[in-house]
Amino acid sequence: MKISKKIEQSTKEGKIWWSFEYFPPRTAQGLQNLLDRIKRMTALGPEFIDITWNAGGRTSDLTSHMVKTCQSSVGIETCMHLTCTNMPKEKVDIALREAKQHGCRNVLALRGDPPQGKDEWEAVEGGFIHGIDLVKHIHNEYGDYFDIAVAGFPQYQLLPPEERELEMKYLKEKIDAGVNFIFTQMFYDVEVFIEWVNAVRAAGITIPIVPGIAPIQTWNGFMKATSLANTKIPQYFLDALEPHKNNDEKVREIGTKLVAEMCRKILAADLGIKGLHFYTMNLEKGTTMLLEELNLMPRVETIKPLPWRQSLTPNRRQENIRPIFWANRAESYLSRTESWDEFPNGRFGDSRSPAYGELDGYGIWLKQTKEEALKLWGEPKSFEEVASLFSRFCSGGLKALPWSDQPASSETSAIASQLAKVNELGFLTINSQPAINGVRSDDPQFGWGPSNGYLYQKAYMEFFVGPQLLELLLAHIDRDSNMTYYVINKQGDLRTNTHSEGPNALTWGVFPGKEIIQPTVVEALSFMAWKDEAYELGVKWANIYEAGSPSRQLMMEIMGSSYLVNVVHNDFKNPEAIFEPFFKAGAEYQSQHPNGSAAPNGLAN
Repeated sequence: MKISKKIEQSTKEGKIWWSFEYFPPRTAQGLQNLLDRIKRMTALGPEFIDITWNAGGRTSDLTSHMVKTCQSSVGIETCMHLTCTNMPKEKVDIALREAKQHGCRNVLALRGDPPQGKDEWEAVEGGFIHGIDLVKHIHNEYGDYFDIAVAGFPQYQLLPPEERELEMKYLKEKIDAGVNFIFTQMFYDVEVFIEWVNAVRAAGITIPIVPGIAPIQTWNGFMKATSLANTKIPQYFLDALEPHKNNDEKVREIGTKLVAEMCRKILAADLGIKGLHFYTMNLEKGTTMLLEELNLMPRVETIKPLPWRQSLTPNRRQENIRPIFWANRAESYLSRTESWDEFPNGRFGDSRSPAYGELDGYGIWLKQTKEEALKLWGEPKSFEEVASLFSRFCSGGLKALPWSDQPASSETSAIASQLAKVNELGFLTINSQPAINGVRSDDPQFGWGPSNGYLYQKAYMEFFVGPQLLELLLAHIDRDSNMTYYVINKQGDLRTNTHSEGPNALTWGVFPGKEIIQPTVVEALSFMAWKDEAYELGVKWANIYEAGSPSRQLMMEIMGSSYLVNVVHNDFKNPEAIFEPFFKAGAEYQSQHPNGSAAPNGLAN
């Protein structure tokens, strides 16, 4: 969606909104760390993000890559900066073409700063001289496809009258060339900002103005940034901050309150501004503290329009159904299905390619380095130690497993104790969801989708289990007509008790004025494709240990002997029913093997 439409929609609903800016880092590890941070910060509820373009275009490829990743796997609307600095027309066209391919609908057009090492700005041969030239070029090539933003400078209000009027004339010319909204440079003098906004409106400029807000992180960083941008600092800011300039924590605490008060004045002023754009500097804490100080709580429909993050690339924007198996590995699912001609919308299986991409093309790896993995999981030498790791993950005591890079989801806490017990009994769970019955869509734990809706889901568990314990479990499951399962081994032999060839809807939502949405399913073909990935992740875990070591041998034996199973309890009104067969089968196994192990093939301690 275009940012101007988001602003218009929020204005109609009377909602305050916010957005974040990031810049491309210099290293590959820095890039991965930043993408992880962006994913985490989506939980703060930004309506969109923007990605800067380095002066001289040195990080232009990284900007394009970040836009692609944020649109596709992070699933957040992204605005791409684009500058004239060191950018011949051909390079500009490549950037715009790639942005459109990635589903990006928003561009911030800038002249840009002088390249590093130069004091004066100069155009390159075949390039653009002014920001207005870039605005006109984008419109000439793409019509109204992109929302175009330009920069606004509240500090210009402090210029002598003639210069101030000239700068306003230049801004008006850019707007008239076809600009949709304005991002302002950072500022700290709210009175100067309000004066400038009123002057902009008096000049006949009516498009939205988005104030750029820079959290104060440290004294040195604050002074350096304001000096570079020649930003006026109110004396009361300096009086409050300078006595604590050697105490970063205190500076951040006081700075947060000062900037928050500035934001409150902007939102309360009669300016028609109800949005704030935070210059994060790729940092999490300052922005988080500022949102908390302002009591700006994310809306569920913003952070979770579906139970999973929707991809915003052109060919996937309408996708609203996925198999549950990749719930914790969305990037893998996106990669393995990127060649599909169409993506499920409304029903899974009506119009999709029958094939998942091969693992050879995507590759399976652990996100953790060997050192990180050893610190997380240690060197287990018994099945009980492995089961304890799974149990701790479900209880929130372990932040990752190979099948989930992130800690257990908030909804897992509703069944954490049951899952912990299931794992201790020998069922190594890698995915699950609790049953819910008519929970409101704005519920902080389970909510997703538009407001005023109601949500339902069936209880689900997926796990590895040894053959003896599996047979005991299936005997108990067969006594409950509401339970269905799929069982598969590493070789691909599939076994099921379901009589339906179609998918089983696990999650659905009922919303005002909409068809029922069923975004998560269990389906046989997808489970068979997921099987290879699930087993390979276990093998990757084994391979962090030295060849011939007890830990590697143990993990390889577990992966080689275990079955991969998924179980659905179809009575969503009975949330505890799914666990009963597991508890009974576990107790039965223990009574038969009082000194044994629940490991595959009875691997002993």
